[in-house]
Amino acid sequence: MTDQQDVIQDVPEAVAALAVPARRVCVLTGAGMSAESGVPTFRDVQVGLWEHFDPGELATPEAWERNPEQVWAWYSWRATLVRRAQPNAGHVAIARWQQLPDVDLTIATQNVDDLHERAGARVLAHVHGGLFDLRCSACGRASEETYPEVTEPVALLEPPECGVCGGPVRPGVVWFGEALPEDDFDAAAEAARSADLVLVVGTSGLVYPAATLPHLAGARGVPVVEINPRESGITEAADEVWRAPAGEALPALVSVVERARASG
Repeated sequence: MTDQQDVIQDVPEAVAALAVPARRVCVLTGAGMSAESGVPTFRDVQVGLWEHFDPGELATPEAWERNPEQVWAWYSWRATLVRRAQPNAGHVAIARWQQLPDVDLTIATQNVDDLHERAGARVLAHVHGGLFDLRCSACGRASEETYPEVTEPVALLEPPECGVCGGPVRPGVVWFGEALPEDDFDAAAEAARSADLVLVVGTSGLVYPAATLPHLAGARGVPVVEINPRESGITEAADEVWRAPAGEALPALVSVVERARASG
């Protein structure tokens, strides 16, 4: 028996039974998915220069108003860490699944990085915004500016200026105290409600309102499968739970789906 066959045999039968016939699949991903690529979680990024700062105090509109140079420097360091990371096997597997004929797979992620896109997938919704979707903090227009490449954390960096109004350009993430992007959240909610299967991967299930998405699906009778090496706030709402890392579970699951489709 090959190593791949061994891995495929590890897929829980109940999970495979839900995934193989599903034609409308909604995948909800959280920080654990990106952490497997080496992207520090929101609080794990606080090392070295930043270890004495509370990220919850840097990721706010008030922090930006008070010291935009400090906030821009912190996000520039985060952007550097994301650029250094590569999509993991879980990202690649989701992209493969999305490309199968007769499968409508949508991705809604709480992650602000671009690892799904770099793996070749289309993302329906970044419900907490996008790190690289910069915009003017004054007029709100999208900006073509980018973060500087920093080789190590620095305390202060001057944000670029908006090419339209001259205001400071800010990260495109949702800060504490800000509303989620309405169009993204509504699209994610509709995808979850109308799916044949909702797969929740690597999320704590503690950040609202994004954590309500699996519950919206469950209320419509849509089966919910959680893939997470540890218990989360989603566990009790899940119909099936698979305790495994995304980078191991998703390639195995997608291989099962591909084999079933190939055999007719």
